[in-house]
Amino acid sequence: MSAVNEQSRPAVGRGFRLQWEAAQDAHVLLYPEGMVKLNGSAGAIMSRCDGVRTVAQIVADIERTYGLTDLTADVTAFVTLAAQNRWLEIEGE
Repeated sequence: MSAVNEQSRPAVGRGFRLQWEAAQDAHVLLYPEGMVKLNGSAGAIMSRCDGVRTVAQIVADIERTYGLTDLTADVTAFVTLAAQNRWLEIEGE
């Protein structure tokens, strides 16, 4: 896996499905062997990972939605971790 950068286009990994789970009051990542309950920040990032938007576009959308700034490093770190866990695939790799 190459390094995640602002032009990377993350998408939910094959074999995983992201959905809102009302019973958990959270986004969850489902896979054949189980489920990962995501915290609010992870859910906000993962829900924008569609393989079309770049990390920079995801950051801009989250900052605009929540009225925050300087999230590039945090979002990139999460996308990197999620890609290492195969929750996300980086389009073009």
